Amino acid sequence: MKLDNMFKKTKVTSGEKGYITLGRTGPVVPEGLLRKCNKCGSAIIAEDVRRDFYTCPRCGGYFRVHAYRRIEMLADEGTFEEWDKELRGGNPLGYKGYEEKKAGLKEKTGLTEAVVTGKISINGSEAAVGVCDGRFLMASMGEAVGEKITRAVERATKEGLPVILFACSGGARMQEGIVSLMQMAKTAAALKRHSEAGLLYISVLTDPTTGGVTASFAMLGDIILAEPKALIGFAGPRVIEQTIRQKLPAGFQRSEFLLEHGFIDGIITRPEMKETLSRILRLHENTAENILEISAEEPEGGDSSAEACRYASLKSGTDPWERVKLSRREDRPSGSDYIETLFTDFTECCGDRLFADDKAVIGGIARFGGVPVTVIAQAKGRDTKENIMRNFGMPSPEGYRKALRLMKQAEKFGRPVICFVDTPGAFCGLEAEERGQGEAIARNLYEMSELRVPILSMIIGEGGSGGALAFAVADEVWMLENSVYSILSPEGFASILWKDSKRAKEAAGVMKLTAEHLKEMNIVERVFPEPVPYTRETMEPVIFSVKREIESFLGKYQSMTGEQLTEHRYMRFRKM
Repeated sequence: MKLDNMFKKTKVTSGEKGYITLGRTGPVVPEGLLRKCNKCGSAIIAEDVRRDFYTCPRCGGYFRVHAYRRIEMLADEGTFEEWDKELRGGNPLGYKGYEEKKAGLKEKTGLTEAVVTGKISINGSEAAVGVCDGRFLMASMGEAVGEKITRAVERATKEGLPVILFACSGGARMQEGIVSLMQMAKTAAALKRHSEAGLLYISVLTDPTTGGVTASFAMLGDIILAEPKALIGFAGPRVIEQTIRQKLPAGFQRSEFLLEHGFIDGIITRPEMKETLSRILRLHENTAENILEISAEEPEGGDSSAEACRYASLKSGTDPWERVKLSRREDRPSGSDYIETLFTDFTECCGDRLFADDKAVIGGIARFGGVPVTVIAQAKGRDTKENIMRNFGMPSPEGYRKALRLMKQAEKFGRPVICFVDTPGAFCGLEAEERGQGEAIARNLYEMSELRVPILSMIIGEGGSGGALAFAVADEVWMLENSVYSILSPEGFASILWKDSKRAKEAAGVMKLTAEHLKEMNIVERVFPEPVPYTRETMEPVIFSVKREIESFLGKYQSMTGEQLTEHRYMRFRKM
């Protein structure tokens, strides 16, 4: 008999939709053997569901996970230490039947409230954790939930622990009225103090995360992750549709929608969650693992000097226009190539937390020789399709705001910032102006000048105007031999001064935009020779030299205080 036919006489227990608890109308199958997917309707074996991290083996849909099961999926065996297990809230409004409702849920679920908090170890890294459980009044945030989360954050602050909170909630708890609303401010204030102590907060959004929880602790993470297709929003879809009398588009308020619109850093599947959290925690630990260790092997040829690394660079004095064309070659290594070859453990962070995730800018946390760093790159595509997706390396305001968000996060955690510049210029479209392109660039210049961690910027292709400078207010700026850095493109320069963009070649000769010129003018500190042709396949000698110089850079600038760094950076530009 097929499983689906066997299952026709079973039904989902009332109040448990989305979980994997069933009732039965008759003894059709052995107790606990079968479950029903609330998304595709398939009959599935319970053990398969547990083995697959509580996902449907037929459609891949996610079941909602009980708090203790979620903790079991994350914690190293035997490491969970629960905090404030018996803490309960009151009935501030004297709401009729509320106490009885909570008592019934306690008996049914074994929970005293809608969140479980404590301390766990994830692959050896300790963290405070809070996990909401939707079986208890849809994990709405009342006094007890707010108090348990606040206490956990306060204890984590005192003990120097990172915090991981798994949100799953219908929002504020109506039965507690204004007291519930105050928990939004209370949890946010506790997280602000935790952040001011220089500690990491990871927020993980699961289905559903709505209302007052979304508008408080859920969206305040240094890093915000989400499970696939989770419903996330302030007002629920039904409320919005009733208010504006419009049908909402497919996928509205789902994780994928939030990623596209810049509000979360990434979507992580359950099988990937433990390792992802472990990697992020390790990148934020002050351990011996974070000591600078460079083990780059010399490229073929033996001698590590630039002259002996199989270079056949262009001779000094080569036509500047030829260098412009070389900087624009489609097969030239892009920002993502440098991230892949220079760093390990790269964890991308997405979005500006305001409007969108700009694909022209790639940013995240990585290791360089064991040291955690923040890496940000302007990125062109490797083919036409990717170029279109990355807007040909021309950032919009949200790209600059994403970069600045990551730089400020680097400052909080004491990480050096390494930027790779390759843009013809900031995007100059109508929508970019509407969203404040000039302000976004200006804000980067303003904030980078006083960032209290080392900043290194390297121009790897085109360095076009303010769109490039917004990534290059640094302690040192380096260039590749055939990259260019200028006030404007030669075409734009010729068009403005001579009213003839066809004189671009002539303009390039006037503008002093080559690495050779800029080194002579003390605009950049270092120039790296390139092999010819310079492609992804011939990067090895360049990467070898760059690794050695970054090692020296970190050794020099990480020994400086924040005051020394900002003064050095100020004087660097003050002399120009």
